[in-house]
Amino acid sequence: MSTQEPKERYCLGIESTADDFGVGISTFSGQILANISDCYVPAEGGIHPREAARHHACVAEIVLKEAFTQSGIKPKDLSLIAFSQGPGLGPCLRTGATVARALASYLGVPLVGVNHSVGHIEIGKLQTGAKDPLTLYVSGGNTLVTAFSFGRYRVFGETLDIALGNCLDVFGREVGLKHKKGVPLGAAVEQLAQRGKELVLLPYVVKGMDLSLSGLLTAAVTLFQKGECTLEDLCYSLQETAFSMVTEITERALAHTEKKELLLTGGVAANKRLQAMLKSVADEHNATFNSVPLKFATDNGAMIAWTGILAFTHGLVTPVERSFVRLRWRVDKVDVPWMK
Repeated sequence: MSTQEPKERYCLGIESTADDFGVGISTFSGQILANISDCYVPAEGGIHPREAARHHACVAEIVLKEAFTQSGIKPKDLSLIAFSQGPGLGPCLRTGATVARALASYLGVPLVGVNHSVGHIEIGKLQTGAKDPLTLYVSGGNTLVTAFSFGRYRVFGETLDIALGNCLDVFGREVGLKHKKGVPLGAAVEQLAQRGKELVLLPYVVKGMDLSLSGLLTAAVTLFQKGECTLEDLCYSLQETAFSMVTEITERALAHTEKKELLLTGGVAANKRLQAMLKSVADEHNATFNSVPLKFATDNGAMIAWTGILAFTHGLVTPVERSFVRLRWRVDKVDVPWMK
């Protein structure tokens, strides 16, 4: 009888929902071997979907090669291809899906479409060791509170209009902050907020378990344009108000679900002030607080690869003919059979 150890299996994940084109490679046991991305930076304004998709098509080969170099494996070693199937921007999603289909077909390996939001949750759990947390997922495109119940991640609260990351980014653009490659404007807002001293009254809109951020954004921009407050105080006040809103709905969800773990994930998870506020909530409810590591906070291919593995090893695959992108694929519409 042979005593040879079974060969390790690998999955390559492609992330392309918005401005990042990312490629991650993970083992089936959860070791991340590569996590490479290239970010589209618009000349001005927000993301232009078609220009972002064009960027993704141009850098795809370079990012793939770098991922294989970093991982130390070759394409023929792959057992699975995963891709972000939604939600996201149509042109960007379709570019990533096209690359994924081509790779899966050429290599003769299965294809798995991954929900972007589930990917953020699962990479957070993998990297922090959380098992069954209440999750606050905050990014440029999403703001929602979720927890697992009856086969899916259920939504216990969400934004009714713009996402928290988008609110911070748009404010940054409107007040003249400059976008740097790989550094969201929200990070620049955070730095200025640390120098703020006066809390300016801004709209605080929580409706039941949901929240609205558009009025807050408009009010903050208007005050800046009138020159009635310093930029540092406005950044400080914007953060405190927005973070208090998401913390409020998160705390109520934590009390309702009685989860013993609280996970913060998504691009805005890098914000130290938000981390501190949520840790305080977790401590008050005897829950463990976890925040996804910075390199896995923003959109990345590693989270797609790992979530693809979870789906595949629990019987989920995506036939090429059904691998169309899903622009509005809600997290609570996704079966997660790997959770018990």
